[in-house]
Amino acid sequence: MSMKLGFIGLGIMGAPMAQHLLKAGHQLFTHTRSKTADYLLQDGAQVCASATEVAQMADIIFLMLPDTPDVEKVLFGEQGVAAGLTKGKTVVDMSSISPISTKEFAQKIAALGADYLDAPVSGGEVGAKNATLTIMVGGSDATFGKVRPLFELMGKNITLVGSNGDGQTAKVANQIIVALNIEAVAEALLFAARNGADPAKVRQALMGGFASSKILEVHGERMIKRTFDPGFRIELHQKDLNLALTAARSLGLSLPNTANAQQLFSSCVGHGGKGWDHSAMVKALENMANFTIEKQ
Repeated sequence: MSMKLGFIGLGIMGAPMAQHLLKAGHQLFTHTRSKTADYLLQDGAQVCASATEVAQMADIIFLMLPDTPDVEKVLFGEQGVAAGLTKGKTVVDMSSISPISTKEFAQKIAALGADYLDAPVSGGEVGAKNATLTIMVGGSDATFGKVRPLFELMGKNITLVGSNGDGQTAKVANQIIVALNIEAVAEALLFAARNGADPAKVRQALMGGFASSKILEVHGERMIKRTFDPGFRIELHQKDLNLALTAARSLGLSLPNTANAQQLFSSCVGHGGKGWDHSAMVKALENMANFTIEKQ
């Protein structure tokens, strides 16, 4: 059955996610600050002049935005989603933002008679294009049940973690693991290359053992081939690690290796790399070693 859906934020991740909804036969009302991709228009996306208009036209409104202030502005700013909501509609925020702010946003949306899910994703551009995203959801069982068939058009591993905010907490935990794994793979390949071994062959050997991981598979290859076009930008991963470190400070919790990964990302930014793919963390380690794993 065709549904009236909204999608706000059609960037690297949002555009292919939105396309999956269109391909399934749903009506899609969109708004984005960048140009709407031609393939979405060809598939029938209807461009709206504002977030308010999207909320007026759609029953379920998806957001895929860079950071907490962006979500707050789109929801509650001038011509925002909140102004177009009526009772029974649903807001689904698939951005990666602050769990604390998410709980506040959910309460405000609920006060308008609408439902709210936080549903951040993992899997990057590849996962968005292939509809294989991991989706971590916070919200009520009933709302999750209503939206789940739409999540299944965009992802594979879909989990209701708990109440509003818990999806975002799971995503922050995910980003800690990803950053630390990138750092581990970078150190290992740098060590191998500096010791005279072919890092590509070392990676191939490790892929069959206990050290195998998605990060070694995908990001290890990027480090070797020097394909640092995002992907997932370092500045966005820094935003996520900042959420982790800020929350940890308030909890009296030490996350020493998360802090170290953040510093390595900052080193990349210092070299003009805020827009590099996060696998380019290896460059920070290479700078310290005065050696690159790139084939000479």
